[in-house]
Amino acid sequence: MGNQGRTRPSALLQGDRSTMLRYLPFLLVLGLWIYAFIDCLNTPEDQVRKLPKGAWVLIIVLFGYLLFGSLAWLLAGRPRRSENEGAARTYGAGRGRTRWVAPDDNPEFLKSLDQDGEKDPDRDNGPDDSRS
Repeated sequence: MGNQGRTRPSALLQGDRSTMLRYLPFLLVLGLWIYAFIDCLNTPEDQVRKLPKGAWVLIIVLFGYLLFGSLAWLLAGRPRRSENEGAARTYGAGRGRTRWVAPDDNPEFLKSLDQDGEKDPDRDNGPDDSRS
């Protein structure tokens, strides 16, 4: 009597699942297009391959919805990674590039703290300071 106008919860879930699957290819293409566009904009001009950077931006914008622009950028225009670029680097290694180091492990940061302390000896050093 009371169930005549109701739909089963499992039927609603099945409908939501098919709706999500219907939009999944569109969302994947959109995500790839956005990634390729931002990656192209952030790539330095001298590292772009085959065409000028402006041409790659136009190709990605005009042909991104077909996957052509995004895939063309990722396969032909994007700079190739060097052998060491994907690997973790140690502090000070490589061509001026270093991986992120925590401040308490960074010798340059610790030296700068020592130099700041030497410049201003009257500075309050925190709660363990004996001056009151």
